[in-house]
Order: sequence, then structure tokens, then C-alpha cells
Amino acid sequence: MPSIDSLFSQQILDWFDHFGRKDLPWQQDKTPYSVWVSEIMLQQTQVATVIPYYQRFMQRFADIQSLASAAEDDVLHHWTGLGYYARARNLHKAAKIIVSDYDGVFPQSLHDVMALPGIGRSTAGAILSLACGQPHSILDGNVKRVLARFAAIQGWPGNKAVEQQLWQLTDTLTPTQRTADYNQAMMDMGATLCTRSSPKCDRCPVSEACQAKALQRQTDFPGKKPKKNIPVRSTIMLIPQWQRHILIYKRPPTGIWGGLWGFHQVDDIAEINAVAEQLALGQYTTQKLAPFRHTFSHFHLDIQPIILQLAHAPSSSMVMEEQQRWYDLDQAEGVGLAAPTKQLFSVL
Repeated sequence: MPSIDSLFSQQILDWFDHFGRKDLPWQQDKTPYSVWVSEIMLQQTQVATVIPYYQRFMQRFADIQSLASAAEDDVLHHWTGLGYYARARNLHKAAKIIVSDYDGVFPQSLHDVMALPGIGRSTAGAILSLACGQPHSILDGNVKRVLARFAAIQGWPGNKAVEQQLWQLTDTLTPTQRTADYNQAMMDMGATLCTRSSPKCDRCPVSEACQAKALQRQTDFPGKKPKKNIPVRSTIMLIPQWQRHILIYKRPPTGIWGGLWGFHQVDDIAEINAVAEQLALGQYTTQKLAPFRHTFSHFHLDIQPIILQLAHAPSSSMVMEEQQRWYDLDQAEGVGLAAPTKQLFSVL
């Protein structure tokens, strides 16, 4: 009689053979690099959203060497709109490490892959199993949901003790044969059947043994993240404009919108003149645009954009550095833009 874990994996694999996704762009001509890029993009982002970004990114950065040798601005430009930009910066850093330390060949040990910037245990396991056929388990958000329901594991998976329970379960259930297909199936199950709000239990291959279904409490698992009040901050974004050109600057490499191009900000309208003087803008008039809110995972940011319409062409004495430029609204430039910057460009 087969054990519970072997029966579970066999049912998952049978389902995958009939219903699993096999035509996604990163599943064609798989390499560790293509799987790595897709796995990083798929963190916090839906498949449908990722596909066009992935295709453009791979067209521009076809291999590790081309990514490693690219300018950060170019990398962030091809990431603009996907959000969570630390992912792109870490991808770029890791590519440089692979070129310098591994002669451009993606490392093959779980330890070495996890040592790269932006790659945790689950992502490392996904890359090495999907692209290299190695028998590593994974635990992304979709897999957490499937397993938490299957075993009725209480609590929020962000809690270390709960996460450890889920790792023990995924290690037990993951087969050593056809690991790539099994891991892909588990991700597909979470994305298409065992969804957050409307799980399709009638089509699930392991529903008969699912404890959450037996309890009729599917949506209680996994446990919700403890709620906390999200603070609200506010800022004024200054948009110096001369004809169809907008002054932007490159933000510091770390922190919010790290390495992206955006607008100078002040906390109070009284500070505008000082910034304008510092930038040598000369005479200008101000025009308020409609305020809007940008929400991060840990706070809301209320933004009041103000155009500083220059009366004359920018002064030749104005210091233009590598970190600052006049952006031509009629000619999209290959730089990474913070989300509010891109939004305001579309308004302008």
C-alpha cells in the first residue's frame, strides 16, 4: 500500500500531466537563467502581468553576461511597472557575482545559489529543480496555501514556527523523481485551483484527503497576516518644466525607489523656493496637479505634485550631473522610473 506522501505526489503528478501549465514562456528552452528571471518576477506578481515583462527583459538581456554588463538604469528601465525594484537590483548584482565568481555559469549547489542576492531557499529550490532536475522542495505563496489547507496548519505562514511546519511538510511530500513536474504542479495548483477566495475543490486531485475541505474551512487556511494600521505620510513632488522637458534626478541606491529616477520632494510649500534656487531654475510659476495616494506594503504616501513652470530656458550655470537630467516627454528614455513618476508623466 503506497504511503500518504507517495500517494499525494502521484496524484499531483497525474493532475499535472493532464492539466498543468506547460506553455509559459519560461518553460520553453529552460535554462537556470530563464527560470531564475521568471521566479524573481513572479514574486508578488501574477503570471499574466509578468509574461510581457519577462519577454521584453529576455529580449534585451538574453543571458547572464548581457545582464551583468548592462547599466543599472537599463535594467531598472526594463523593470519599470513591475514594482518591488529591489528584485531587479538584486538580479543585476547576482548576475555580476555569477560572472566574476562562477565564470558566468549559474551555480549548481543550493548553498551557492542561496548565497546570491535576492534568492532565498524556495527560489533556489525552484531554479535548481525546474531547470536542472535536482530534487529540491519549494515553498512559495501558492505552495504554502495548498499545504496549509491540505494539513489544516493553523497560523500565518509569515510566522517562523508556522513556516517551519510547512517546510517539514513540503520536504516530506516532494518526490525525488520528477521533482520539476511536481514543483510546477504545486505552483499551478495554488494559482489555478487552490486560490485564495474561491478554491475549486471539485477539480482538486487531493481534495478527498484535504483536512480544510473536510472541516469546510478552506478559506480559514492559511491564517491571515495580523492586521495593523498602515501609517500615512505626505510629500510634495516638484516638477520643474521647460516646454516638453521635465527635470528628474536619480534617487540613492537604497531605500524607497532605490536607483530609480523621480522628482525632488519637499515636506512643505515654504521649502520650494530654496530647492528652486539650489537647482538654479530662475523665475517660475507654480501649478498644482491633482493629489493622489501611492501605497507601499508598509505605508500610504499622499502625493501633491506641483509643476514649476520655468519662465526662461534652464540657465547654463545650472549644474547637470550624472544623477540629474531633463527628461524629454516626447521621447521615452531608457531609465528606470519610480511608479509615481511614470504616472505623472502620463498626466503631463
